[in-house]
Amino acid sequence: MAEPSTKSDRTLLIVEDDPGLQSQMRWCFDRAQVLVADSRRDAEDVLAKHKPSVVTLDLGLPPDAGGTSEGFALLASISEHSPRTKVIVITGREERDTALQAIASGAYDFYQKPIDSQTLRFVVERAFRLSELEEQIRKLGEESAGVTPLPGLLATSQSMLTLCEQLKRVAPTETSVLITGETGTGKEILARNIHDLSKRDGGALVTINCAAIPENLLESELFGHEKGSFTGAHARKIGKVEAANGGTLFLDEIGDMPTPLQAKILRFLQERSFERVGATQSLSADVRVIAATHRNLAQMIEAGDFREDLYFRLSEICLELPPLRDRGSDVFLIAQHLLSQNETGRSLKFTEDAVEAIEAYPWPGNIRELENRVRRAAILTDSNAVSAEVLQLAESSGETVKKLKVVRAEAESLAITRALAAAGGNVSEASRLLGVSRPTLYNLIEKYSIITSSSEDD
Repeated sequence: MAEPSTKSDRTLLIVEDDPGLQSQMRWCFDRAQVLVADSRRDAEDVLAKHKPSVVTLDLGLPPDAGGTSEGFALLASISEHSPRTKVIVITGREERDTALQAIASGAYDFYQKPIDSQTLRFVVERAFRLSELEEQIRKLGEESAGVTPLPGLLATSQSMLTLCEQLKRVAPTETSVLITGETGTGKEILARNIHDLSKRDGGALVTINCAAIPENLLESELFGHEKGSFTGAHARKIGKVEAANGGTLFLDEIGDMPTPLQAKILRFLQERSFERVGATQSLSADVRVIAATHRNLAQMIEAGDFREDLYFRLSEICLELPPLRDRGSDVFLIAQHLLSQNETGRSLKFTEDAVEAIEAYPWPGNIRELENRVRRAAILTDSNAVSAEVLQLAESSGETVKKLKVVRAEAESLAITRALAAAGGNVSEASRLLGVSRPTLYNLIEKYSIITSSSEDD
């Protein structure tokens, strides 16, 4: 077993019993600390001592060099004792079924021979990147103040951390707060935190969704009604405003409130008095008002659909929630958290294409959409790995996946062309240089339409 180099904090373990391939692979990685093991026992010793982030594993190890039993045994051991280690299984081109079986058994990815330094570096680099991202998330999870600046929120992006600090300053005051942001960004969570951090936390937080209640019933829901005030009013009813007395009233989707009712809620904000529907006596309620909307109220005011004086009453402080697509690394952080909390109870992880798709997808439905997709994928996946296809993001990330395939194809084609040139067009010699059989090389030459100067063996 070779001693590691000291070129990087990244540690890569190459598990390979062929000295020639060991040497070839070792020199592919000049930015990593490389260790080599030629048996399952040696590999397990290295794993225990050095804890490498990434392992390349040839499944054919002694004493079963012609089979896969030792390789799969090592893979099972890594999955059990070092579940965060990314294992890239190295296989022959005819062993695709074996490679897929390895993925189902916990491997991160597979790479098919012949070995090409550019392509293999690309695959290993992606594994290091994912490992580092997961480690960052794990450390952030230990520093809960950084990841959960407020209960119910996961955030490391500067925009969200700034917003949370603003909320903490606003919450203890009695100012009205308007929360804006796209649907599904978590406006109700912010409202809950404002209430919980205020002096009214001992009272109730009462929510009414102005878009979910028919216009003819909304006034009754807000202010209550007297018995017999309209058809179906069989008894007196306490409204949301009255129920929130001493606490906080959260007017969700305030932009959908009908114009006539806007005048009545404005009067309440100005005078803190109201009448139940069908009553003549004025009542008062001591409430703090928080409103939220996904609509552009400035445009609605200009169009005459929202009262400007009501807007100024509601927006003494305005907090704007950024969409998920503008929150950088928060997207994967939230996705990873949701996956870890999946209701199946299984230990699941995202595949490389899933990570790429999650980062590339614009998330028009924001956190609500992310939660739905992750929950569904956790239930439907038939392995411990959640792919972009199971997330139903494969089509959205098609360009990313296509680029990866193109890179691999170009790297293979280039490697074959160089090997043939070095071998003077001798296919047998080129296949030896590439570490593949002659029939395999012929297939690759045909696949990539490579023109050879000679295909005859010397």
